[in-house]
Amino acid sequence: MKELATRFLKIAAVYFVIAIVLGIIMGITKAFAYASVHAHLNLAGWVTLAIIGLIYRAYPQAAQNKLASWHFWLHNIGLPVMQGSLFLMLLTEVETFVVGTIIGSLVLGVGIFLFAINLWKNASE
Repeated sequence: MKELATRFLKIAAVYFVIAIVLGIIMGITKAFAYASVHAHLNLAGWVTLAIIGLIYRAYPQAAQNKLASWHFWLHNIGLPVMQGSLFLMLLTEVETFVVGTIIGSLVLGVGIFLFAINLWKNASE
């Protein structure tokens, strides 16, 4: 299913733009407290999802099941919740936002776990 691979690549580009804009804002304002949000959006958003999209291009059979779809949605729910909560916690210094960071991390982790299972089951020569 090339469509799912394309969705992964397109959403990766969205995370890349968001991360770059945040990086530019941090540089202009010298507010580097958000560097971990910037780094995670680049790594877990842009880099990871782009690589996954390319993997699904290389192994289209792995993109043609519910595991791939579940991974897509869990990744793209967990990452914004995790990083949005972390950003708000750093911005407001309100520790209760850590709950959103934890929940988002767990949702993202489940998505990555499903990706790994899917790859082991469906990526073959």
